[in-house]
Amino acid sequence: MSLKIRLSRGGAKKRPFYRVVVADSRSPRDGRFIEKLGTFDPLAPKDSAARLVLDVEKAKEWLAKGAQATDRVARLLDGAGALKREPRNNPQKAQPKKKAQERAAAAAAAAEKAAAAE
Repeated sequence: MSLKIRLSRGGAKKRPFYRVVVADSRSPRDGRFIEKLGTFDPLAPKDSAARLVLDVEKAKEWLAKGAQATDRVARLLDGAGALKREPRNNPQKAQPKKKAQERAAAAAAAAEKAAAAE
């Protein structure tokens, strides 16, 4: 049985509220869970104490038993000090591709040449 520490969604439409739960990985997202570890309110201010209410000791126990935290829960646990998460290398998708870089370099060279001519 593969255990996950994950978020279970509650709340109204457009007003999410999550429970941090330990569940079997095969069970539905909002379905049966083994234990509730805390709550997460993404609409609360980031510095609010009510944003994340978590039993850190229980989380550490479940991690020691082999439960795997999802990406979002790993971030939350890292912030709470229960888990050390490795920072991910963000892909360089936003950078211009080769042709756009060539055009930008040509435009910069033309602007520099025009500035030198004045």
